[in-house]
Amino acid sequence: MPHSPTGTYRSHRRSRDGRAKRWALALVVATALGLITWPVLDHFGVFSDNGEPISFEQNQQSDQGGDSGRTADRRAQPSAGSGVSMPTGPTASFTIAGTVPEDGSKIAVTKLTGKKSGFTGKVWVWVPPQYKDPKYAHSGFPVMIALPGGAGYPVNYWMGTDLHLESSISQWSKEGKSLPFILAMPVLNPHGDDDGTYWDASDIPGQPKMGTWLTEDVPNLIKANFRTFKSRDGWAFMGSSTGGFAGLKSVLQHPDRFKAVIASGPDVVPDSRLWAGHPAEKAANNPDLLAEKLIQAKGPQVYLALQVGTTGSDAQTLPKVRKFANTHGKGPIKTKFSVIQGGGHNAHTYVPNMVNGGLIQWISAHMRGPVAAS
Repeated sequence: MPHSPTGTYRSHRRSRDGRAKRWALALVVATALGLITWPVLDHFGVFSDNGEPISFEQNQQSDQGGDSGRTADRRAQPSAGSGVSMPTGPTASFTIAGTVPEDGSKIAVTKLTGKKSGFTGKVWVWVPPQYKDPKYAHSGFPVMIALPGGAGYPVNYWMGTDLHLESSISQWSKEGKSLPFILAMPVLNPHGDDDGTYWDASDIPGQPKMGTWLTEDVPNLIKANFRTFKSRDGWAFMGSSTGGFAGLKSVLQHPDRFKAVIASGPDVVPDSRLWAGHPAEKAANNPDLLAEKLIQAKGPQVYLALQVGTTGSDAQTLPKVRKFANTHGKGPIKTKFSVIQGGGHNAHTYVPNMVNGGLIQWISAHMRGPVAAS
């Protein structure tokens, strides 16, 4: 029987259609498997750049080359009277510790041995997107030292992107609600408080000098590696719970170095068991007494932004913080007090209210921000 060309064509077409369907099915299966496995692999850091070295300052000399690059770089340096502090060195070794999902900015970490305190601990750092904008290449940036509650060791929980501190500062600064702060996030205590012990961010006799670590060593690390401001107008604290106490106390204790604080659900008196036998040193770290001393000295002015929720342990903290604000909010001590209705004693409550309660706007208005090149 003669061969049918039409039959051969149909057979080949069915074969091609079958292969196309199999390829399409394979593509669908591969896509489905990818959608399932990608989050799992990403969760376990398969695609992460965590641990890789990171530098925050661009090498302008290498970009421009030779002596002309060095000359251009010298000419572009801020003037002596600008108040800008360029990185002084020595340069620390930073590695990537996380990525902010909203804008891809990096959170870095380094291990610091404080020259003043002698304490060794980790410090996490994040810079806002504006920091790498060429328009601000020779401008200083304000610094906010962010302190956690609880143990504050071995990590500072503000370095976690789940609390949205970094992404919030990034967004608020774009909206003109906040200055674009550099965030410095050191450990708060020398080790965990599994037995209920903490150090009140102070130099308690016979203990690691955590007060010096937080107010001298950590700022010196930032000055050595980042473009900042020489005056206190570019330095602030923020913190929650025991970290709120630490920030509040540090600003009142060193008003010549720090200008403002956002203290969330803070303790307002030192209460570490390690103060036993050291009443004079304890008094020297008491925000109540430090505030009265500053009022009597008539300055310099400091800006204390305080916020407390109304549920859980914050319900007990609320009247204490309100009394502190009412008692000491006079003379050189400027206070802004925000009550978070229905809010609890947790960072997820505090971060949104930094802007909803007008706190970040308030301290930003009294601090110095970066200036773009003209």
